[in-house]
Amino acid sequence: MAKLLVAEDESALRMLLSDTLEDEGYETDLACDGEEALNMILSGAYDLVILDNMMPKLTGYEVIEKVRNLPGKERVKILMLTAKSQQTERDKVLLAGADDFMSKPFSPFALVEKIGEMLNG
Repeated sequence: MAKLLVAEDESALRMLLSDTLEDEGYETDLACDGEEALNMILSGAYDLVILDNMMPKLTGYEVIEKVRNLPGKERVKILMLTAKSQQTERDKVLLAGADDFMSKPFSPFALVEKIGEMLNG
């Protein structure tokens, strides 16, 4: 099964996502801030990275920018989580290099469906 990185600074949400994804058979690693997420992406092979936008140390946008400029990592699939749901935010996220985004709050089951689409599509 696919290996995912969940980068979310809110511990309760991070654990909910981890539990939900592991129940679906995904292997998950967890990061609590953008810097930790970037270091984990540098040292690991992930099929998909779930990034919160507003994290300490590095934002989701900053992580995307750095990942997209790393040889061998530029095509890591990235799903951005954001509290903003406007079309302009969606455009900004996709322009930054994310493959897709979901706005908070969201259903964990909708997230699982979105991940399946991203990995299989």
